[in-house]
Amino acid sequence: MDPWKKLLAFIPEPPDWRIDWNAVKTSALRPMIGRMEETMQNPAWHGEGDVWTHTRMVCETLAEMEAFRGLDRRRRQEAFLAALLHDIGKIPCTRLEDGRLISPNHTAVGARMAREFLYASCGLGGMQELLEFRETVCGLIRYHSLPVHILDQTDPELRLLKLAANGELAGDVTAELLCILTEADVRGRIYDGIPESVDTVRLCADLAKENSCLKGPFPFPSPFAEHAYLSGRKIRPGQELYDDTWGEVILMSGLPGAGKDTWIRERFGGLPVVSLDEIRKELHVSPREPQGRVAACARERAREYLRQKRPFVWNATNVTPSLREKQIRLFHDYHASVRIVYVETGWEERCRRNQSRKEEVPEEAVSGMLKNLVLPERFEAEKVQWICT
Repeated sequence: MDPWKKLLAFIPEPPDWRIDWNAVKTSALRPMIGRMEETMQNPAWHGEGDVWTHTRMVCETLAEMEAFRGLDRRRRQEAFLAALLHDIGKIPCTRLEDGRLISPNHTAVGARMAREFLYASCGLGGMQELLEFRETVCGLIRYHSLPVHILDQTDPELRLLKLAANGELAGDVTAELLCILTEADVRGRIYDGIPESVDTVRLCADLAKENSCLKGPFPFPSPFAEHAYLSGRKIRPGQELYDDTWGEVILMSGLPGAGKDTWIRERFGGLPVVSLDEIRKELHVSPREPQGRVAACARERAREYLRQKRPFVWNATNVTPSLREKQIRLFHDYHASVRIVYVETGWEERCRRNQSRKEEVPEEAVSGMLKNLVLPERFEAEKVQWICT
């Protein structure tokens, strides 16, 4: 049985909703479970001790919840896998500071670890259905702390609408599913403040419902208005705006071998392309060398097109939000609309394509990119697409 089917096989199902923990511990998760068992937590919040003990308690709690049992099978699978993996980021992030165990940024790190595991080890990618399933799991892990801290947000309404907007990319990403997972998380531990935390999670669900984003994305009047609101512009969510952009810049995203070049030729063959790979060849700069000259040349070519108000494609890996944000800011400075297109194929097919390239990117470099890969979220640009090739 392949790793992915084995993972699905131990997800609790009616009528008994039993979790086969022996099957879990002999699955592809085994090395990770060992590290979770060794990772202790702050007893002020986790009297149960280590991460694996907490994870088991969360999964058992989730399986007993009527809200979980009422979900369709696919969403139960997504929620349960997210529960199993929700705190794996604590493995590298936990440290002792001033006599206390802390795990800063463990949700974001855990989401990236889950993506690497599900994509490269379990083959969960390359088909739209598998991509969306995987990214629902990763999104739940990334934001599982949000509902219990919703009142700490500067703008809770904006935060919830940004989360819900990702449902345009993967339909199962909802505030409702996130709140189910988070309630299991706060109940699956030994902690005096559980009732208050559960109340906060349910308040978060009520707030999402009041703002029309509990079960899906808020119905913004246009992509331009949506991006304006989600990027922090002080307008009402339903307010329409005059679109003053002159045209669209396409920002590609994806690992080497994913199929970006082919997709560009097939969909945007008539547009000029600013390609970092091509500029490296022109300047005789190796991917292993400093890339300052390459980046400067690419941005200057982009400015030329932007000054001419000419649509073009920016073709690079752009696997992290910070890399994408830098380019998007430049494009927006010239009043261009931006569409981010993330492209992927199956992991094994990606490896084959990369090896067949004239200038193969070393697989150790690609593995490093995968560890840092964060798919573009809906709020990053006027349009965002996830494409499988």
